[in-house]
Amino acid sequence: MSGTRFLIVNGVLSPSSDTPPVSTVLEAQPGAYTTSRTHNAGLHLLFWERHLRRLAESARILFSSNPNLLFKPEKSKKIPFSSLNAQSSLWDPMIRSLVENSMREVIPIALKERKSGEELAITTLVSGNLDKLSESEGLDEERLSRVFDLYVHVGVYVPTVFGITENAMHLAVVGRGRDVANAKYADWVRLRKALEKLRPPWASELLLSNDGDRILEGCLTNFFVVCRKDKDEGNYGAEGSDLHDHRSAYSIEIQTAPINDGVLPGIIRQVIIEVCSRNGVPFREVTPLWSKREMWEEAFTTNSLRLLQHVETICAPRSWELLEQKSWKGLTWEEKRFKEGPGRITALIQQGILEKASLEVYPTTLFTC
Repeated sequence: MSGTRFLIVNGVLSPSSDTPPVSTVLEAQPGAYTTSRTHNAGLHLLFWERHLRRLAESARILFSSNPNLLFKPEKSKKIPFSSLNAQSSLWDPMIRSLVENSMREVIPIALKERKSGEELAITTLVSGNLDKLSESEGLDEERLSRVFDLYVHVGVYVPTVFGITENAMHLAVVGRGRDVANAKYADWVRLRKALEKLRPPWASELLLSNDGDRILEGCLTNFFVVCRKDKDEGNYGAEGSDLHDHRSAYSIEIQTAPINDGVLPGIIRQVIIEVCSRNGVPFREVTPLWSKREMWEEAFTTNSLRLLQHVETICAPRSWELLEQKSWKGLTWEEKRFKEGPGRITALIQQGILEKASLEVYPTTLFTC
């Protein structure tokens, strides 16, 4: 992220000279958030409807299961949240209205500032603010929309080029999975900083695991492997034998950890499930095992900014217990290395994502009228 940044809070645009990086905004207050970007030179928002639904769902989950992650802790204790219906159909239209009002204020200005080759990166944060209620007021569904602050942070983003060596991912398995993983919340930005001391200098992303074997996801990404099927499952082939024809590739499958194992239900993660179903690519929601890494033929990561990036190397510590130390320097690492460049299945999935994006266009002109 570089260049001009904009921040709009509850419909009021802050002076651009005072706009902090998005990480600072997310660390400053709790809440549910989502990050998307434009494509086609700012003409469209990527999977925007999915992001709005995920933002509303994250806020609802936090409200129901852990309001301290949605409201400031000292404030959230004042309200009996359980008295409200967390399943209320109010959430989607309420969040949509808050977001769209702010987007109309900031998107026209940000698009004018965008330079050639740049896209807009848009982070939307819904943060609870009980100070908006008087002490005599209770919190019911009618008042619910009044207790949120809405932050929209817009910056510029230069999309990475798929497939080139410089953009390959180098991953390191270093820490435990997140709590309340089925919601995307701002406090995770602070928590993941504790893992940075374990980041080797060659790693571009950190992978999460609770036991050193079951690979859940990245700090900022979902994680996938293209895996040869285990002999015990039957219907397998020789190494790499089927990778050139995915429609008959019954000896390989794409694997990613299931939501129930504690991973974020990423937007691009769901798109990939749909792409695989449409193209007949075997896919299974099962947690990839580091102990079976010799079966992995390809790997890639996904998020809503970079979409998909192929993986070149993955490292994991030989001793999981040593992760309690203060630095990566005292660790010895085991490495899994893949062939240079994205594999055939990875490239197929990348193309499928772009095709889905073209079918789910949301014009930015809807915010400039």
